[in-house]
Amino acid sequence: MRNWLRTPRPVFVVAALLLTVPVPSPAAAIRWKVRWQPQRIVNGSPLLLRVQTSAKLKSLSATWLGHGVYFSWDATHHDWYGLAGSSLETAPGVYTLHLSGELEASGGQDQPAFDQQIKVRHADYPNASVIVDRKFTEPNPAELEQIHQDKVTKQKAFSRITSAREWSGDFRQPVVARISDVFGATRTFNGKVQSTHEGLDYAVPAGTPVAAINSGTVVLARPLFFEGNFVVIDHGQGLLTLYLHLSHIEVKEGEQVSGGQVIGLSGGTGRATGPHLHLAVRWQGIYVDPATLLSLNLP
Repeated sequence: MRNWLRTPRPVFVVAALLLTVPVPSPAAAIRWKVRWQPQRIVNGSPLLLRVQTSAKLKSLSATWLGHGVYFSWDATHHDWYGLAGSSLETAPGVYTLHLSGELEASGGQDQPAFDQQIKVRHADYPNASVIVDRKFTEPNPAELEQIHQDKVTKQKAFSRITSAREWSGDFRQPVVARISDVFGATRTFNGKVQSTHEGLDYAVPAGTPVAAINSGTVVLARPLFFEGNFVVIDHGQGLLTLYLHLSHIEVKEGEQVSGGQVIGLSGGTGRATGPHLHLAVRWQGIYVDPATLLSLNLP
């Protein structure tokens, strides 16, 4: 009799092990080149950053010493450029510039990043003693109230930071004259009040035309206690220029000005030892050396 109960034949299953090899992101293969002016950075220096990448970026931004840096594309040199700065209080050391971009062809999916180490050195600034009207070192209650109101006014103007760039090309001197006092000098007023000179003084007689050092928008144009007749121009991206001790103001708040346009006449108003022009530069809340900004080669 035939046995219909057969032992099942073994069935062999072959399992294919698929190995997934990660494909490098296009962002990982990008080569970065970062340059800056001036080559020697000190506390109080503004600096021009220039960045080249091996892949085309749609946008580029950075952080430096706790501040955001805005970049613009230079079609002539095929690189990105932006202004930054270190404060007078920045301690000597090596600080990280963190760059972050967006690849043009990725639709925002790939965002390459790169860290560049930049060394900040210590600068030796001079000291000077000056004599001014007693009210500037020992103000009365009414003057103290004016000083307080001026502080509120300045804080409002100084807080303005926009991503749009209004400046274009090199920054030019506001007057042609001898520099009588430099940025960063410590000062003692009437042997009592100490402060830091946060600008550049030009030895010009009263009535000398003063020009905007680049294009921008006037955000302040009025007399203040310490500054005298005072003009502040916003050049965009957190960069402001300040013009102090004017004898006359020739622009209005909200007015757009071009580089080289006369904004006022020099004088000796406010806390001044005599007629001169005090030029100051602020970048995102810190004062930087105007002389260095004027020396940068900008697109």
